[in-house]
Amino acid sequence: MTEQRNLPVPDGLEGERIDAALSRMFGLSRTRAAELIAAGDVLLDGVTPAKSERVRAGAWLQVRIPPPPTAPAPVAEPVPGMRILYEDEDIVVIDKPTGVAAHPTVGWTGPTVLGGLLAAGHRVATSGAAERQGIVHRLDANTTGVMVVAKSETAYSRLKRAFKERDVEKRYHALVQGHPDPLRGTVDAPIDRHPSGNGRFAVVAGGKPSITHYTTIEAFRAASLLEIDLETGRTHQIRVHMSALRHPCVGDMLYGADPTLAARLGVRRQWLHAVSLSFDHPITGHRVTFTSDYPEDLARSLEILRAES
Repeated sequence: MTEQRNLPVPDGLEGERIDAALSRMFGLSRTRAAELIAAGDVLLDGVTPAKSERVRAGAWLQVRIPPPPTAPAPVAEPVPGMRILYEDEDIVVIDKPTGVAAHPTVGWTGPTVLGGLLAAGHRVATSGAAERQGIVHRLDANTTGVMVVAKSETAYSRLKRAFKERDVEKRYHALVQGHPDPLRGTVDAPIDRHPSGNGRFAVVAGGKPSITHYTTIEAFRAASLLEIDLETGRTHQIRVHMSALRHPCVGDMLYGADPTLAARLGVRRQWLHAVSLSFDHPITGHRVTFTSDYPEDLARSLEILRAES
């Protein structure tokens, strides 16, 4: 049901961009606010504003907020190349291939982890939103590696809490352009949606706290292989933080990677792989660790770099 809101701009938002003001007033994302403005659902003193327009305290704001589009329910669909690393009555741990999203989202038409598990006859927890039942964390569609899915309701609630409380050790390897200086470091920079509203994220003042630790494993002429540990798990966190350091993941065109280098190495996606995941088993309490080898495309690119260096 469409919601209609008519009210003056609060004094505390004087001078804010209107998309940012809408976000703060109604709890919308900046992207969603920009969509409402573009659709003509926002009037400022009776006129449709530009999303970058600055608001004046007391200006009359009229906003129509249609219900957000809902993600489709997961469809059982086999996912070639998705391997089961471990399974019991409460969890299933997979090795996720590239081109596979964790769960259905608006606009995604490709395969999903949930769909692949359902197609193979695996049960998943029913907790959470219908389109992401059992999903306690996510990997980007083109990021490969270890991912755990909850099968029981108890496992779901305990794993969600463990991820929230940072009791899970998530380790990634990333091939980035150039050579980070220092070779080992920490990026502590808040992340939120990019103001452009084009699906990217960025280091943004007032964003969600985000902490990434990195260590150089191997240096090549044009790139460096890093081991990365995450304290937080923001969307695109590693990709955003590496780009902010001016060392984007090789192949990550969304965040400024060099297409020439990616083509030379045969990399058609961001070079980012979840190599291990450690957590306390939600039922037994025992610490468990699962690992994943590099997929063929990533391993081949390293062979090329080593031959050149």
